[in-house]
Amino acid sequence: MTVDVGRWCERHLGSAAEDVRLISGHLSRVFGVRLSSGREVIVKVRPYSPRLAGCAAVQRALWRAGFPAPEPLRGPVVEEGLGVSAEACVPGGSLAPETDSVSRFAGLLARFIALAPRPAMVGTLEPGLPWTAWNHALSGVWPAADDRDDDLNAAEHATAWLDETGARVRRRLSRFVRTPAGVRVVIGHGDWEAQNLRWNGDEPLVVHDWDSVTAAPEAVVVGLAASVWPCGMAPRAATVAESAAFLDAYQRAAGRVWSAGEIEASWAAGLWVYAFNAKKASLDGASWLAPDEAEQRLALAGA
Repeated sequence: MTVDVGRWCERHLGSAAEDVRLISGHLSRVFGVRLSSGREVIVKVRPYSPRLAGCAAVQRALWRAGFPAPEPLRGPVVEEGLGVSAEACVPGGSLAPETDSVSRFAGLLARFIALAPRPAMVGTLEPGLPWTAWNHALSGVWPAADDRDDDLNAAEHATAWLDETGARVRRRLSRFVRTPAGVRVVIGHGDWEAQNLRWNGDEPLVVHDWDSVTAAPEAVVVGLAASVWPCGMAPRAATVAESAAFLDAYQRAAGRVWSAGEIEASWAAGLWVYAFNAKKASLDGASWLAPDEAEQRLALAGA
């Protein structure tokens, strides 16, 4: 990924860059830039995908609605196969609110979904993010990994109980999306982890990682979040009890009691991201999900 960030800022933001520093370089290269105008901005460089334009449209819509999103400034601009964009820098904040973390995280997601535009208004958000892509069209249980070249479905990487878990989750969610509840697709955030949010006391300061915007049935979006929301506050995903508390808190915040089918679909979606991450970790000899917890979550999912 090669872009002259300083020159890009001068062309597209109308101000030269006085200082450019790399902040991170995982799935995207993210730069903190101080412009000659004195403004601090964030510039993101990553392989271009049409979904980035849809993500930017959602970010702009929520920023305009008063949601704690960084102000989008430019892009994505396509340069030599890369998508380059800039947004306002929102520094500071803490990884956790001061009180009642689960209600704060769930309530903010409910606000996100309520304020987000309808999927048809923002263009494509496909292809889906691998850790959300339970309905991928590839052969085998697993989609292509997001951060490694290994074929997760290769025979040498077989993990019988984990592969069966993924297959059962896919079957359960396939049944759900054929129901009336599963047809209602919303826009949400597909990586609702503590590390992507910042707080001032109990008030949300900013939500980061807008490339992870996704469109899916509400129960799926919320289930994904219920599984991962503590990541960053703690070096782990949610416990079963923390996931259950998140699902309850979300329903209170959204003002609607879900059907049994929606609740089961949320458990299935949460297990999908858990199992996908566990599958990748297994290639490195690490453990992310225990078989007994997988069975407990499968039971809650009706799978």
